[in-house]
Amino acid sequence: MPDRIDDSPSNATEFTVSELSGSIRRTVEDAFGYVRVRGEISGYRGPHSSGHAYFALKDDKARIEAVIWKGVFQRLAHRPEEGLEVIATGKITTYPGSSKYQIVIESIEPAGAGALMALIEERRRRLAAEGLFDEARKQLLPFMPGVIGVVTSPTGAVIRDILHRLDDRFPVHVVVWPV
Repeated sequence: MPDRIDDSPSNATEFTVSELSGSIRRTVEDAFGYVRVRGEISGYRGPHSSGHAYFALKDDKARIEAVIWKGVFQRLAHRPEEGLEVIATGKITTYPGSSKYQIVIESIEPAGAGALMALIEERRRRLAAEGLFDEARKQLLPFMPGVIGVVTSPTGAVIRDILHRLDDRFPVHVVVWPV
């Protein structure tokens, strides 16, 4: 029996890779919109020099990649930490360049008030173990500071006003941390 080659056209729609990726992205974004996801932060990387933070949210059965863009990261009330269980609110999207999906986080909070209190209590215990709350370590505040640190743009009008007022009232050494 001779080999037969089927040259008949298929009924399947033909897409370019970009068209298919775009269609999948629209489908995912339309289907999920904004979601709240509870999970543990894993593989925390950030903030990078770009200001963005990357990590995964995971539970015992699955994981989803997550990103927090620079502008959102700067406004977060609670910063992400490795191993912290959180509730993240954001938008599910795809990354067409590598066929992956992720959550773009817009807000993040510890999972429940008990989790936040446990986090604060754990930090308090760790700092107390280092002796940072001991009475012997406490120092009196000086009447006048010897050095003042300012976090601002080094080229704006704000720093000029600050330096001018300090020079008028009490000249001190000023350290500017540029942002």
